Amino acid sequence: MPSIFSKLDKIKPIYDKIYDFVLLACKLLLVADILITSMAVAGRYVSFIPDPAWSEEIVLTAMSYMAVLSAALAIRKNSHIRMTAFDKYLPEKAIIVLDIISDLAVFALAVVMLVVGWKYAMQIGSRGTYVSMPSISRFWMYFPIPLAGIAMIIFLIESMYNHFKRFFIIKEEK
Repeated sequence: MPSIFSKLDKIKPIYDKIYDFVLLACKLLLVADILITSMAVAGRYVSFIPDPAWSEEIVLTAMSYMAVLSAALAIRKNSHIRMTAFDKYLPEKAIIVLDIISDLAVFALAVVMLVVGWKYAMQIGSRGTYVSMPSISRFWMYFPIPLAGIAMIIFLIESMYNHFKRFFIIKEEK
């Protein structure tokens, strides 16, 4: 059994690269949000700084990307909100099984986000445009949901793999 895990552990650098890419995207979106918001606020009070009409819609769209992608990042680092009050009273195998069940529930949510989010992005999003930017489709406003679903599925596969690995290594050590 350990040989299977050692072979599958070689995929970890790919997960590291995906994580780094999503983290970089979130950082760039945050910087863009700060710059656009600062320009919009300054433009209201300083006459020579422009206050573009599109700033609010772009900031809100970027925030929605950051919110859902950062939730996917939390899955990888296991830093999302979770109940651990009883963990010290339960055997380690029970905790691992509960973590797997939790991951399966979140996996189901991620699949729903991917499928329904894509449907909404393609149907509702593609029918409209941004009010202040009529040349840009509202698809981009709905796209963060299926995108986050994909990222969550990727990181949940790794999380469940790690839980199974812990479960079987504990079993063999004892």
